[in-house]
Amino acid sequence: MDIVALLDADSKLVSPDPLPTELMRAALSVARDLGLADNWLNNGPSREPGGLYQVGLPAGFSSRLTSREYGRRLTVFLPGRPDLIHFKVFAAVDSGPGRHVDDLLALSPTGDELAAAGRWAMTHDPSEGFRMVLLSMFEKLGFGDVAERLQ
Repeated sequence: MDIVALLDADSKLVSPDPLPTELMRAALSVARDLGLADNWLNNGPSREPGGLYQVGLPAGFSSRLTSREYGRRLTVFLPGRPDLIHFKVFAAVDSGPGRHVDDLLALSPTGDELAAAGRWAMTHDPSEGFRMVLLSMFEKLGFGDVAERLQ
């Protein structure tokens, strides 16, 4: 599970780098109990200066969060559909075909949603190589019209 941000006591988004020691201790306990990898809970996408949180989450991200309570001590805030599409577009371009593309397609994004996600992703990696892979991915997925909009 990827953590892209944390909420502070004032319900404001803060960097998840580093993750709180207590949270990591609890995550390791869960990993042992459930036979998960030690890094099943991680801040990889928002780690270090180039992370998603540090470079910028999609506009309106915090307004779309949905909370889920697990017992008395853990509340998880899940991103909204537009945010998932943004994250999956970025991850799919960054890592190539595989689970991120599958996840993206399972969300059945519209052309407008993909165009918004593509524009956001290009702010996180403004390189020409990233843009070319992004446009190629959209074309291969049957969204050539979106690729044309982002030319």
